[in-house]
Amino acid sequence: MSEHPVLQWQEAGSEQMARWRSEAGVPPPRRIMVADDRMNADTAYRLACEGTALLWRGDFQNARQLLQALARRVDRKPKKPKPPAASPKEAFHQHRQAQAQRARILGMLLLPFEAGHAVPLRRAPDVRQACEEAYGSAAEAYVASLRELLGLIGAHEWHKKGVEIPALGARIHPCYGVFSPVRGEYVDLVAKAPLPAGADRLAFDIGTGTGILAAVLARRGVANVVATDQDPRALACARDNIERLGYAGQVELLQADLFPPGRAPLVICNPPWVPARPSSPVEHAVYDPESRMLRGFLDGLAAHLAPGGEGWLILSDFAEHLELRTRAQLLEWVETAGLKVLAKMDIRPRHPKVMDADDPLHQARAAEVTSLWRLAAL
Repeated sequence: MSEHPVLQWQEAGSEQMARWRSEAGVPPPRRIMVADDRMNADTAYRLACEGTALLWRGDFQNARQLLQALARRVDRKPKKPKPPAASPKEAFHQHRQAQAQRARILGMLLLPFEAGHAVPLRRAPDVRQACEEAYGSAAEAYVASLRELLGLIGAHEWHKKGVEIPALGARIHPCYGVFSPVRGEYVDLVAKAPLPAGADRLAFDIGTGTGILAAVLARRGVANVVATDQDPRALACARDNIERLGYAGQVELLQADLFPPGRAPLVICNPPWVPARPSSPVEHAVYDPESRMLRGFLDGLAAHLAPGGEGWLILSDFAEHLELRTRAQLLEWVETAGLKVLAKMDIRPRHPKVMDADDPLHQARAAEVTSLWRLAAL
């Protein structure tokens, strides 16, 4: 664990230290105070807002209750409402800032972990397997935030339960740090789009993640799907799902930044939909700074299409409604890459936020359309 920084704090009159773990890439807190069941929520909230982290030595379930109390204080509406954002783009940036501030404050409640991921607190659950899946082994003691631990536990439960995918007639089991296909509409597009000539023999899936789109293509009868991802964790997750579904004989997994070698009659990609900077490594599946992956896919597509082949770009127009990208800009990138649009299939999202009028980005979400762009070389 030598790659993890060391935390130092005063406790019981002596200097203490342990490693710091943050899968989200959060830097270690500079100030740490030991806290237990005697600390009330108002004091904890004030300290967290001031940048003092609280290393919990009390009851585990009380720590969870304290975190919930902190969340209520963070989410409390101000007495004086803020003026509305001047534009959808400004509303998005304000929302991201509020999310970052919320994460920072709630991340100030810390837990001690022993070697092997055991939590030495009263009424602490057995979290060893959830931590092992995300962190790997732990040969020495460390400290991590309770909020992150709850995220690991949630991811572990999702991995065990899986996400039902009607287009597959089966479940996909996402791993921690790999984007979960909870929004199934884009999967439906790939399941229904007409396969181009020759695609029954070979297709490429760029940025496979959980392997869901590669599995859909295999279920549709594509004999050989080459699925790429640059994240080893995603490839391990995809391999697990492909084997569970019985498609290991049809799907080849390859670590690559975008394309595998060669050309294929069908090349598909579902890049991150929002051109903004991720605030943690796990957000790379949602946020694509300066549309790097989107533009990389478009710019390299023609060189990896077999004659008469098609590239399928699965993309939401959410960023357009947020004024982070325009439709004209997207079409210009398509043309500059030596591509043309053959057709486009659209579908409306079905997730609950579409109906949540209290969501600060509700207007953009309500107008969102997800599309499968069928592209070909000029």
